[in-house]
Amino acid sequence: MTIPARERTAIIQSLAAGVVPGIGLHHIQVGRNDEVQALVRDLEQVGQGGAACRFIIGRFGSGKTFFLNLLRTVALQRKFVVAQADITTERRLHGSNGQARSLYAELIKNLSTRSKPDGGALPNLVQRWVGDVDHEVREDGGDDEGVRRELLKRLQPLQELVSGYDFANVIVKYFEGFLTHNEVQQQAALRWLRGEYATKTEARQDLGVRSIIEDDSFYDYLKLLAAFVRMAGFAGLLVNVDELVVLSHRLNNTVARNNNYEAILRIVNDSLQGRASGIGFVFAGTPECLEDRRRGIFSYEALATRLAANRFASEGLRDLNAPVVHLESLTAEDCYVLLDNIRNVFDGGDLAKRLLPDEGIVRYLEVCQQRMGSSYFQTPRDTVKDFVGLMQVLQQNPTASWEQLLSIKQAESFVPTTDEMNLDTAREENSENLPKNSDDLTTFRL
Repeated sequence: MTIPARERTAIIQSLAAGVVPGIGLHHIQVGRNDEVQALVRDLEQVGQGGAACRFIIGRFGSGKTFFLNLLRTVALQRKFVVAQADITTERRLHGSNGQARSLYAELIKNLSTRSKPDGGALPNLVQRWVGDVDHEVREDGGDDEGVRRELLKRLQPLQELVSGYDFANVIVKYFEGFLTHNEVQQQAALRWLRGEYATKTEARQDLGVRSIIEDDSFYDYLKLLAAFVRMAGFAGLLVNVDELVVLSHRLNNTVARNNNYEAILRIVNDSLQGRASGIGFVFAGTPECLEDRRRGIFSYEALATRLAANRFASEGLRDLNAPVVHLESLTAEDCYVLLDNIRNVFDGGDLAKRLLPDEGIVRYLEVCQQRMGSSYFQTPRDTVKDFVGLMQVLQQNPTASWEQLLSIKQAESFVPTTDEMNLDTAREENSENLPKNSDDLTTFRL
């Protein structure tokens, strides 16, 4: 299989840095088939005018971000518009100083379509729809005013939604700028749609509208955007939000944390009760950010009730229709296939250029198991990163022996780390405090 040089470079550089490639995921994807199929069913539901909300939960390094990017690729192929962003302390679902508007702006900045998979698709999306309407009306003998009336007619359903009137007027303002070749007005309209206006006064001067996208209207405008993209001929809008752990473990203000959980609750309720249309949300986080009863999402009782696990899904049984999807650990066989796929990226499937034989992959996994235990496939990030490093060394040093490199790595795995030595010292220093026999247990105190 021929891999384009751009995708090959992106895959290798991203994996070497321990991050998820933005393109070419299908060349290395392995496992997660059940989870992917469950989310594909959600996309079908959204494409039929419904809504969905899922939480992808897994340990650090377990592949949550990879899964989101894979889902993004699948959604783009199914003619969805995808918005994706990470939550930070300055970009979150609720805020009083522009934090929610910042998250909205980041989502719109990363807005992607199949023809613009790398983000920045908003201008193309608006221009394409306005241009199509203009072309249809003029083919039927209409003039500029006819086009304007048709735009307002088609945008009328949006006016039934919160803030829909101003949203529709901004699209018409874009058309007027398009008609008169007024790029300043077109850019002002796009700036408003991206949530970049800080004051209503400035927006009114530029566009004649009385509202802007603010913290308290963040979610309403995402629903408007979802309605607009369906009007433009797309299947729906998928919103991927990563790093939920920021809300639970980096927001120290309890009120701010609960306000963000309240925003999530609104999204969950709308999705479950059918009050949203053509939009899907996928949140990604760790088990701690979900289940921690003091700071996590489950500390907010209404969310804990709605996201509670199915009591009958136990002992190997799974419920993939539940709102929360726990990423299962990769098997050792999955890890082998993953590394084999990465090896194929390096050699392009050409056996003559193969840098590492099959037994080399097996030996590498044995070293990983000795060094990291079962975590080498439960959280494969470090395993993959080191493997790419091994392949790069073999590629740049043709005389290097993989057997020798792995022998050195194996020897290093048995050298105690500083933390391990400190722990051993602490154990020795405190051994006198440990109970000497069972009788001492009654008075033993930590």
